Amino acid sequence: MTQVLALLLALLIGVIAGLRAMTAPAVVAWGAMLGWIDVADKWSEWVGHPITVTVLSILLVGELITDQLPKTPSRKVPPQFIARLITGGFAGAVIGSAFFHTFSATGAGIVGAVLGTLAGAELRSRLGAANNGNDRPGAFLEDGIAVGGGFLVAFLVSFI
Repeated sequence: MTQVLALLLALLIGVIAGLRAMTAPAVVAWGAMLGWIDVADKWSEWVGHPITVTVLSILLVGELITDQLPKTPSRKVPPQFIARLITGGFAGAVIGSAFFHTFSATGAGIVGAVLGTLAGAELRSRLGAANNGNDRPGAFLEDGIAVGGGFLVAFLVSFI
């Protein structure tokens, strides 16, 4: 049962990576630092270090800002899509490492990233169309879902 729940949370953190690539690694770093994700004496222990948390948090804030710019490329172009797969897999692996299921959780994170990327693009497109082409409200909504949902997933790891 523990493995199934860990894989489900790894999948969900992958979905978060599909919405915002840097959110997933940043929130698992915070989760590790706060003790929600047990990384002690594991390969992923470095993720909870304050320097790692700081760097990933800065990258997250930078992404939230640049996402609002009109020249930001689609998340579905290869570099953007690949970045989401990598960060989703990484964040899933960190969650999985707490339960010694790194490899399967990496896969779950990658699958979640695909789902989050495609669903997020579709949601933002529909919200933009409903707002006469203005996708900024959808972007802010997606930011909130990604950050809030990411922290929720990291927090839920502590209950497994």
